[in-house]
Amino acid sequence: MILATPAAEVQRLFGFPELPNLQPRWNVAPTQPVPAVRREEDGRHLVTLRWGLVPFWADDPSIGARLINARGETLAEKPSFLEAFRKRRCLVPVDGFYEWKAEGKRKQGYAIRRRDRAPFAFAGLWERWNGPKGGPALAEPLETLTIVTTTANAVLKPLHERMPVILDETDWDLWLDPAAPLPVLDGLLKPAPDALLETHPVGPRVNNVRNDDEACAAPFDDAPPDDAWPDDAPTLF
Repeated sequence: MILATPAAEVQRLFGFPELPNLQPRWNVAPTQPVPAVRREEDGRHLVTLRWGLVPFWADDPSIGARLINARGETLAEKPSFLEAFRKRRCLVPVDGFYEWKAEGKRKQGYAIRRRDRAPFAFAGLWERWNGPKGGPALAEPLETLTIVTTTANAVLKPLHERMPVILDETDWDLWLDPAAPLPVLDGLLKPAPDALLETHPVGPRVNNVRNDDEACAAPFDDAPPDDAWPDDAPTLF
């Protein structure tokens, strides 16, 4: 994921009171901390959650590495996501994200951003894990999130069959409303309009999570040697 918009602009757009020290991020990876916006009693607040949901009932937090995404079609059926879908929804502010497409012997990375380069929001679910059931409670609960996905739109389909749910700004309050009926929320879990997004290829720099600068998202027109791209380049959605 990418989030490099200045903190004051993120604060203005998402309407939370905190002015956090958000550093530009160009290569956010699963299991890393990410900013998220959730609704509390006095309104929206920005928090930092680990990417990879750990359900409240989990025995081991390592399950989070397998729950970085949640299929929107089955949120109300999967025990890992049902309670979070009912009670703990959040917005994940981003400027863009990456996807990888198999091209011959390598996987070509692509950056996906809005055509107007404005920030946007993924639909997210969050959880608070206090430790394994029957064991001592953690001194500080572990708070985590997952990103809800849906079928890809026409822009993303050549890269992958899935994409994150991108919520329209007019639906942010509804997604965060704890009283919103689940069938109504289901209606938000749809592909983004085709005209919203654009993609471009990026270089292999993005494949290393230690690289976290603007060069990760820079357009890349010349194909690198096959051995510059690892066989296990990630597929996030």
